[in-house]
Amino acid sequence: MKGIIFNLLEEVVSTEYGPATWDQLLDDADLDGAYTSLGSYDDEEIVRLVGVAAAALKLPPEDVLRWFGQRAMPLLARRYPSFFSGHANARSFLLTLNGIIHPEVRKLYPGAATPVFDFDTGAADTLVIGYNSERKMCALAEGFMQGAATFYHEQADISQSQCMHHGADKCVFEVRFRP
Repeated sequence: MKGIIFNLLEEVVSTEYGPATWDQLLDDADLDGAYTSLGSYDDEEIVRLVGVAAAALKLPPEDVLRWFGQRAMPLLARRYPSFFSGHANARSFLLTLNGIIHPEVRKLYPGAATPVFDFDTGAADTLVIGYNSERKMCALAEGFMQGAATFYHEQADISQSQCMHHGADKCVFEVRFRP
């Protein structure tokens, strides 16, 4: 996993809970925390950090990932405003993940293994999003979707009909955006 994700997690945790909490999570996960944005780190490190955060908060790891994704979106918008400009809503933004955002991410962060999304735009009021990644961090993807809705001053009602954690080939989300 690219270091930018760890940097975002550190910033979100430090902002909401203080720098000492981030240091405690690193200690509890037995990690040194020296993450550079361009560096590549073992996926297990994010799993350990999320695990110790979940234990400390008495929450499922999936809830921690959703929280992180939602809180990280405004930070991403500040760091990469060009990804967000030109979109009137979250639906428009999300539809650029495969064609614009992830190719740019791979340019900025060589070796980044980004998830693959597919979209069904057949219904005007619902965007069906397929998520496929060997990391199986669908809860993080859901948090990013919620964060995108918040960024564009919308609400997102999200349900998940399929999950790779339950044997599906991909995760499938039905997302309804409303003002």
